[in-house]
Amino acid sequence: MADISPEKVLEQLKNKTSTRTQNSLDAVFTICKEQQERGLHDFSFSTIARLGKGRGVPAAQSIRNKTGEPYRTLIASFVSMVPEQSKPIKHSSKGQTYAWIDELEDPVVRLQANILYSQKKETERLLNEVVPINQVIEVFDGGSSTASSYKLSELERSALEYLLSSEFLRRNQLETGENGSIVTSDSNKSFFHVATIDAIKKALQYL
Repeated sequence: MADISPEKVLEQLKNKTSTRTQNSLDAVFTICKEQQERGLHDFSFSTIARLGKGRGVPAAQSIRNKTGEPYRTLIASFVSMVPEQSKPIKHSSKGQTYAWIDELEDPVVRLQANILYSQKKETERLLNEVVPINQVIEVFDGGSSTASSYKLSELERSALEYLLSSEFLRRNQLETGENGSIVTSDSNKSFFHVATIDAIKKALQYL
């Protein structure tokens, strides 16, 4: 299945966004197009923001924020056009559980699903760092430094709380499923595995 062109992605995104966002999308497109025409494959948010400074491109952090989804989708469309031999070697696969993402018919939705999948993997990595597998968590009543060594930072706590929020579910067309899972609203396919919600709530409660 051929990837949708960046031009088509831009057109579809502009149909669903405000005039201000449309102008920023045009600026991001221009910078990405220049990179593409130079034969360069660096479409990182920091690079695009740096090259587009003063030209209407949002800051890198704005692109990373939840409101930056249209920009991430547009940039991802340019990344999808990079020849396979030029892309970094992927060390992991979605596996059978998430293979449906690559089968989505709408290329823009497929790009957005891949972005969400990457965010999910990053959250899982963060959880594994905070609470390593087989790690015994001890709760101390005193002010021991050991007790706070695994505490969540405010940023980490906010990230986990957002995953449980109704806004996250609504924006990404997800809903809570059975046994602490999160599923897609349209097809009821698993997005976060069983017990994910419970695991996040325990992390927020005890860390």
